[in-house]
Amino acid sequence: MIRALVTATTAFAALAGLAVLLGTGSWRWAMRVLLDLLTAAGLLRLAGDQGWTDLAAAAAIVLLRRLLWAALTAGGPPGPGQNPPSRPRTRPSGPG
Repeated sequence: MIRALVTATTAFAALAGLAVLLGTGSWRWAMRVLLDLLTAAGLLRLAGDQGWTDLAAAAAIVLLRRLLWAALTAGGPPGPGQNPPSRPRTRPSGPG
């Protein structure tokens, strides 16, 4: 039962990532959705098998997801669907 749920979640992760990529055009957001759902699949797998090896694998997946997301969001120009940082408004100079 758990194995089928993990397989379905993994397949859904791929489809959802593709849908986000096609819908927004932002590969960063698509990657985030994919990584989040793959993390969910890993945690579901952990619910079925409760050994220390499986726990270490789930922790490694979560750590890898966080490191990959941090690397993807560090620097670089914003992708489609993201607003660039706004400049502070300045008051027009005039008499006064």
